[in-house]
Amino acid sequence: MSMKWWTAYSSPNEASRNARKRGRLISAMIATMTLSAVISGCSLLPSEPVEEDLSAIELPKISEKPSYEVTTKTLESKVQGSGKVLSLQEKTLYFTLDGRRLKKLYIQPGQVVEEGQTIAELDVDDMKKTLRNQTLAFKQQELQMKTTLRNKDEMDPVEFEQAVINFESAKQALVDMQEDIDKAVLVAPYSGTIVGLSVQEGAQIKAYDAICIIADPSRLIVAATLSRDDLEKVAVGMEVRVDINNAGTVQGTVKQMPQAQTDANNGGQGGQGQGNQGPVRLDQYLLVDVKELPKEVTRGTPLSVAVITNRKENAVVIPTATLRTIGARSYVQVVEADGTKREVDVEVGQQTATDVEILQGLTPGQKVVGR
Repeated sequence: MSMKWWTAYSSPNEASRNARKRGRLISAMIATMTLSAVISGCSLLPSEPVEEDLSAIELPKISEKPSYEVTTKTLESKVQGSGKVLSLQEKTLYFTLDGRRLKKLYIQPGQVVEEGQTIAELDVDDMKKTLRNQTLAFKQQELQMKTTLRNKDEMDPVEFEQAVINFESAKQALVDMQEDIDKAVLVAPYSGTIVGLSVQEGAQIKAYDAICIIADPSRLIVAATLSRDDLEKVAVGMEVRVDINNAGTVQGTVKQMPQAQTDANNGGQGGQGQGNQGPVRLDQYLLVDVKELPKEVTRGTPLSVAVITNRKENAVVIPTATLRTIGARSYVQVVEADGTKREVDVEVGQQTATDVEILQGLTPGQKVVGR
């Protein structure tokens, strides 16, 4: 009833304004209801997680390269090798008679022998029998020669001369055979110790094959072997440190350089027989003269040597790990007082496994960065 009154007594313009007001009111109510629904819907969703506080976690630090101080020290360059103690007087003994069997061996490895003592004997019984027979035949020739000499004036000169030649030839044959028989006995040329034995009784012996090695144990010397490249850096008189197994270290100097070895100098039959050892030649070794060897050292004791090829006192050095190279350039990274780093070119001297000598570019006390 009120509605009819309102529309009945309202003008057309006023009715239009009222319609618009109603529309806006309805739209506002719808928006309010929608917002309320959204808010109530959000309250049904799970709550968002609280962001974790990571401020207490310490991140790992990137490791810094180590720095080293430039120092001075005595710098040595050296070459190393191995060797053993040998005797200055030692000799390889052999027979000069060929193609005979070893009848008797009178020695053993390590045995002490006297000068002139029999070492070994070859089987020459057949030669001795032949010599006896030829000696008897020669006595008959001697009787004939006496007759020839008495009848010299009645003989043709040429015939007489031929008879003399035949007689002398037979006589020399006996001498030669006796010399060969004498060669079948091997004796010690001097007093010493048997330090190597290469044969056994019954072995077939060739001329100049090694039989044994005799050495004078009172005259010992250090003998070492170095590589060919290292030998080129060594000279007579250089200082040597000798490390003898179980006997400590002694000082010495290079006494003799080794001769160049050839295939022709490989010795006799080293490597066959009891306690075998081939011929030893001192000229194949670098010989080191030491003032005194420890008393417990004997011939054959193994050792190692370090020859000092270069030594410099108060050399400016840095660890090898700090030197950098690019092509022909050598440089280091120097740490300044404020912690900054800068590159410095350096001139390098001698180097060892752990140190590098710096000739120019650095002074002691500076710090350089490792790689």
